[in-house]
Amino acid sequence: MSPRVRERVSSSSLASSAALAPDVGRFGSALFMDIVVITPARPASRSGNRTTAVRWAKLFRRLGHSARIATEYDGKSADLMVALHAWRSAGAVDRFRKLHPDRPLVVGLSGTDLYEYIDRDPQPTLRSLETADRLVALQDLARRRLPPRFRGKLRVIHQSAPPPSPRDTRSSRTFDVAVIAHLRGVKDPLRAAKAARLVPGSSRLRIVHVGGADTAQWAKRAKAEMQANPRYVWRGEVSRASVRRLLGRARALVLSSVSEGGANVVSEAVVAGVPVLASRIDGSVGLLGRDYPGYFAVGDTAALARMLHRIEAEPRFLGRLRGAVVRRGDLFKPAREIAAWKALLDELAPRSAARRKRRRLR
Repeated sequence: MSPRVRERVSSSSLASSAALAPDVGRFGSALFMDIVVITPARPASRSGNRTTAVRWAKLFRRLGHSARIATEYDGKSADLMVALHAWRSAGAVDRFRKLHPDRPLVVGLSGTDLYEYIDRDPQPTLRSLETADRLVALQDLARRRLPPRFRGKLRVIHQSAPPPSPRDTRSSRTFDVAVIAHLRGVKDPLRAAKAARLVPGSSRLRIVHVGGADTAQWAKRAKAEMQANPRYVWRGEVSRASVRRLLGRARALVLSSVSEGGANVVSEAVVAGVPVLASRIDGSVGLLGRDYPGYFAVGDTAALARMLHRIEAEPRFLGRLRGAVVRRGDLFKPAREIAAWKALLDELAPRSAARRKRRRLR
């Protein structure tokens, strides 16, 4: 495929299958672009960065564009770069801008960009923000972490989730609560397990945790907790289908992270109508809303234990949480995410069109 931007001849000529045609026709942009998506996460990774890069590339293809994923920018021609992670992808951002100063560039902001590197290592992080034509965040409170001069570039695009499959039969022997998180420090992944130790002895609570361990030490800690705590089960890395089945069976989801950029698991829980018990951090409040009744303070084991007991013992409280997540459902519809990305790409298309015109005049 030519790296140059080409006028779309027809929506059907760019749709590689009948499945693509509805989105190309409904949302497709006036210009076709070759897009390179940069993520620091390796192809075999199941990290949030890799998952986001894959979903964005698929979405761009659904809009009728070409998209490829790379961990570093190799210098190959592209009409647009979308770089996930301002700090980790700073080198790729710099190289693309030096090679192609007239081509549009989007930087996707991760949680560690917003809540760690912008303070800890500001020079490369802020350079990426300065270089980008647009910034993308996944939740509404990201704006307040950006220096004012960059806020005009920001677009908030909530990650969508597909409609849930029919719910699996829930166990009557246990009251299962899901934790869907990798074992690493920023996730505070064993907080729910610790809280489960504090519920009354008569409770049927069971914490079912899926997600890989970043290190052998984390795996050792999870296994030790499972040995000592009969209310905790760690199943390690599992497929996306298994995650969806777990959400289908769970009475609630616990998200205990110290910081998040906007966890897609919240989108999945909301769309599935699964109540979320979340640490009160920007990344969750920006998705669930300031008035959501299911927050606890970061690291507050006792507060989480009280909430876990309440959702089991008080059906009305559980119903209140469920109603609150259902009311957020429209934010996470696939059509809304696709339309938001179409609008953003259309903002950048005139710059690509101008570049094409200049090349023709040479």
